[in-house]
Amino acid sequence: MFERFTKDAREVVRGALQRCEDTGARTVGPEHLLFALLDREASRGSFALTALGLAPERREPVRRALHEARRRAGLSRADADALAGLGIDVSEIVSRVEEVHGVGAMSGDRRGRGGWTSRPAFGRDAKDVLEKSLRMALAHRDRCIGDEHILLALTARPGLAAETLADHGITHTSLTRVLYVQGEARAG
Repeated sequence: MFERFTKDAREVVRGALQRCEDTGARTVGPEHLLFALLDREASRGSFALTALGLAPERREPVRRALHEARRRAGLSRADADALAGLGIDVSEIVSRVEEVHGVGAMSGDRRGRGGWTSRPAFGRDAKDVLEKSLRMALAHRDRCIGDEHILLALTARPGLAAETLADHGITHTSLTRVLYVQGEARAG
């Protein structure tokens, strides 16, 4: 499948792996792919983010939101709300765990804690995103998988990455409109 990836898409995969290694996480997850996409400039995915109001200089709030969610063991806001409905205060649990084990203990990141020495693998969710990016490219009759397809795949599946992007006004529908509908209107 990777032979169908554009240079930009390959850079996103490499960037996700590097982000994972830098934090000492065990596996690459969808959030690592999103972090890598946020780091890109001058790619089709980056241009789509910019067109939707998330220019490179305005991406820091998205990064912070992802970091905060990772501190909650990757629980989305919907997950935290559901637990709150059962009387479980996720913020309180995070605080108590961090008191004992240090800040970020629930994130799965092992940096500075004698963490893993082997190279992290792609987790099932990240693999699903990459497979979905292939389906996105095929659905739009694109010959190659670009970073925009990875971005589309992240917004098309429920989870932390899609929720974080939606909180900042980036949805699957808005991305599709910017990447395909407006592009087709301009080309025609």
